[in-house]
Amino acid sequence: MATQEVTNVRLLDNYVAGKWTPATSSEQLPVVNPATGDVLARVPLSSAADLDAAVAAARVALSAWRAVSVIERARRLFTLREALEGRREDLARSVTLEMGKTIGDARAEVARMIEMVEAACAVPTTMQGRIIEDVSRNVDAETVRQPVGVCAAIVPFNFPAMVPFWFLPFAIACGNSFILKPSEQVPLTQQIAFELLDGLDLPPGVVNLVNGGREVVEGILGHPGIDAVSFVGSAPVARIVYERAAKSGKRVQALGGAKNHMVVLPDAVIDKTVQGIIGSAFGAAGQRCMAGSVVVTVGEAHEQLMPPLREAAEQLKVGDGLDEQTQLGPVVSEQARERILGWIERGVDEGAELALDGRAAADGAGCFLGATILDGVTPEMEVAREEIFGPVLSVVQAANLDEAIDVVNASRFGNGVSIFTESGASVRRFRHEVQAGMIGVNIGVAAPVAFFPFSGWKDSFLGDLHAHGTDAVDFYTRKKTVTSRWFSSGQGTGTYFFET
Repeated sequence: MATQEVTNVRLLDNYVAGKWTPATSSEQLPVVNPATGDVLARVPLSSAADLDAAVAAARVALSAWRAVSVIERARRLFTLREALEGRREDLARSVTLEMGKTIGDARAEVARMIEMVEAACAVPTTMQGRIIEDVSRNVDAETVRQPVGVCAAIVPFNFPAMVPFWFLPFAIACGNSFILKPSEQVPLTQQIAFELLDGLDLPPGVVNLVNGGREVVEGILGHPGIDAVSFVGSAPVARIVYERAAKSGKRVQALGGAKNHMVVLPDAVIDKTVQGIIGSAFGAAGQRCMAGSVVVTVGEAHEQLMPPLREAAEQLKVGDGLDEQTQLGPVVSEQARERILGWIERGVDEGAELALDGRAAADGAGCFLGATILDGVTPEMEVAREEIFGPVLSVVQAANLDEAIDVVNASRFGNGVSIFTESGASVRRFRHEVQAGMIGVNIGVAAPVAFFPFSGWKDSFLGDLHAHGTDAVDFYTRKKTVTSRWFSSGQGTGTYFFET
């Protein structure tokens, strides 16, 4: 069992050294369903001793797991993939219960989670090195990839299933051991995932789960037994993670916040554009790092777009994500709702027009907010510059494509951007000049599939190697180059660079 009963509400365990293990700390937080306010479980705020135990187990497991052939490691992931498929609906319902997104959105997230495992199954190909024969006479050179060591990931609340699997399957496929610190707001989904990992017959300590808060995070960043750290969260925290982990000599990838723009040209197909914007701005209640939170209309596109956009947003059904008819679920917590309400007020105070006011949905029970659209926003306003992380869309007007590109590039963030147009020439120029790592053409959420890197720029990413795709194998391996010459072949000695 992964849990124990405490006053009729289960207290979650950690998973360390191949066993479900109670945390040593007595501090706990409630895990709350944001749609109903019901307490789903209690999560321990683990101590430094709990993290030490996980690191010790991971270090012991490392040599045994590295010795398992890369083909066998891939086969374990094939087994994991099938196990995840068998629990697909359970995982999706867990995501909705603890995070709030609609069940359809949650199912799509779990599909992406499984896709990450599928990509990691290719490790016998993606982990291959390189060789050149006769780099000098009778001298060969080859580069091989080896595991980095003990790797850890600190993940956010908004994708309880998918984001941990941006890291875990790739790390263990490459022969590393792994420690996951899930968000204390949404720890339940990874309990299911680790139940399935427990069935893979991995050496004890290859995968570990440590629940907790700030103490565990700070412990990971400075722990001498951890070799690499992956992080997803806000931009200010990403910078702290990057600096502290790098200072302690770790390999780091830190994915920060975003302020993603969606540029609409006058020749855009409006009905399809509206669909793309609605899904991007209000899917997951705007709580995605790839959410489009600013629309930049070019010229007459503003008058073409706004009436159908307002109508479509107004018709979104707000409610519990488990209801199949719900189109906009709650935000993750009461604190998040209050913060977002404050941003709406700030936008109005700055001079924006409330083209659609979704605040009435916040009057009842649950952490709900309706879709909100702020029109007449200028690039200088804080609502256009700062991450709101809620169902709030700002609309900025630009005279031409030049001005629209300038608006996008002025942002300190560079995660994703989309353009809606039928002009190939405009797309060619836009994708060439825009300063963002992921670009959508008539696609509102330009998140790449698992075989491509999640490629944020500027304040949206700190590090050299991105999450998943080919970058994942680069991040989770170290290169070793071997130069060799053999004298017993009878082919003579030859010269080797500086030798005489």
